[in-house]
Amino acid sequence: MATYLDFEQSLKKIEEDIIVAKTKADEYAVSILEKKLEQEVEKTYGNLTDFQKLKLARHIDRPYALDYIKGLMTNAYEIHGDRHLADDQAIICYLGYIGDKKCVVIGEQKGRGVKNKIKRNFGMPNPEGYRKALRAAKLAEKFDLPILFLVDTPGAYPGIGAEERSQSEAIARNLFELSNMKNIIISVVIGEGGSGGALAISIGDRLAMMRYSVYSVISPEGCASILWKDQAMVETATNALKITSTDLKKYDLIDDIINEPLIGAHRDKEGAIKALGDYFIQNVEELKQLSTNERLEKRYERLLSLGSYA
Repeated sequence: MATYLDFEQSLKKIEEDIIVAKTKADEYAVSILEKKLEQEVEKTYGNLTDFQKLKLARHIDRPYALDYIKGLMTNAYEIHGDRHLADDQAIICYLGYIGDKKCVVIGEQKGRGVKNKIKRNFGMPNPEGYRKALRAAKLAEKFDLPILFLVDTPGAYPGIGAEERSQSEAIARNLFELSNMKNIIISVVIGEGGSGGALAISIGDRLAMMRYSVYSVISPEGCASILWKDQAMVETATNALKITSTDLKKYDLIDDIINEPLIGAHRDKEGAIKALGDYFIQNVEELKQLSTNERLEKRYERLLSLGSYA
């Protein structure tokens, strides 16, 4: 059963009418309703607010990292563990092919259903998760394989155990190591990019966002709690934070926006997966035209260009 958000109710009604018309074999009614649905999709998704985009980024039917990996990769082999403490299930690493390109894909996985969400720690990695990601990235560098990072987390896990095992050091280590890696690195925010938990696997030659993803230094709920001490101000906080792909592209904080289907990745998973795969292959080909030193120089310039300072 599809899950509809409050602003998608008009679509739900039309889609239910289409099902009824198909049951009655009324092809004329189906044709009329499908045209009506197209118009309603353009009307609904063409005028989304930032808060509505946040809801789409968190939609429970939205494809997660594992969905993209299964949809894109062939001969995929999972890489486990950080070789220090544990195998953090909130981070998944795979070696395989996307098209004809051998690569490593590293993503943050939220999980579906109660048991799976607990197993994946709701997509919030512990330090060993980031160390696992770094181990897989270094393996890719050793064999000169491009890396695709899939960012989708509310943030790094803030528990006492994570702090005891040096959560901040693990994130900082990733930033330092990834900024100097010699292989091609492409990072894509597929859903929710939360704070340092997202930043830890966002360093590379390209940083892109899916159309309805978000990327922020703090969650709108956290912002509302700190600034107003009122959860009712979440929508106001969302607007103030400028967390949508459109805003971040406008401020040159990301390189590209990947045009997932207008109706959203949660309604058209195959279309979203194809769009991401095409983006990865195209950018790998473009970056291969540069020498290693040229790529590293451009990466360095891009990192230094972020933000404003005097």
